[in-house]
Amino acid sequence: MTDDAGVPPAALLVRDFINTREPQIEDESLKTLDALRDWFAERQLLATDARLEPADLAAATAVREGLRAVLLGHAGHASEPGAVDALNDTLADLPVELRFTDQGYRLVSAVDRPFGHAVAHLADAIRQCSEDGTWPRLKVCARDTCRWAFYDASKNQVRRWCSMAGCGNHIKMQRAYATRKSRRQQPPDGAPEPVRNQEAPAPGPPLA
Repeated sequence: MTDDAGVPPAALLVRDFINTREPQIEDESLKTLDALRDWFAERQLLATDARLEPADLAAATAVREGLRAVLLGHAGHASEPGAVDALNDTLADLPVELRFTDQGYRLVSAVDRPFGHAVAHLADAIRQCSEDGTWPRLKVCARDTCRWAFYDASKNQVRRWCSMAGCGNHIKMQRAYATRKSRRQQPPDGAPEPVRNQEAPAPGPPLA
């Protein structure tokens, strides 16, 4: 479903985190705390022996689905206010701060919790995307049953589907079918209007 060529690492991190759940087939990758820890550890964003708390799994889901809702807006759809509110509430409990180094600056966790550090990496990736102009290129598929996150590498940033061959064709076929159905329901040009509820003329007086 994806093409990673030319996708900046920061955008790739955000996209892949959102895609730990595939709504179209209800495939969930982060079912356990171990799975959540391993996902970040594989990307060297957490230690392999990091100890997460039970509440971290629900927080990760809130962050992920909130970001998916934000990316709906990037693709021209109405965002889901509830998901964005949950994202903001979760981030309020996991604040980040700006940290300067001799190599520049980055966002780091303001709380000393493993999951806080993981979320800070996501926040810093979003910062990088915003600064290099790639943040609006992160979108989710326009097909309402899909909502797979993708990176829009098109020149004019007009891509709307995760895959033109898959979801793009599906939506176009739906639209074509709807158009044909609408045309079949319209009377052909020049056809007389159907006579509706015409009453028979009243009988005249009897003949002499």
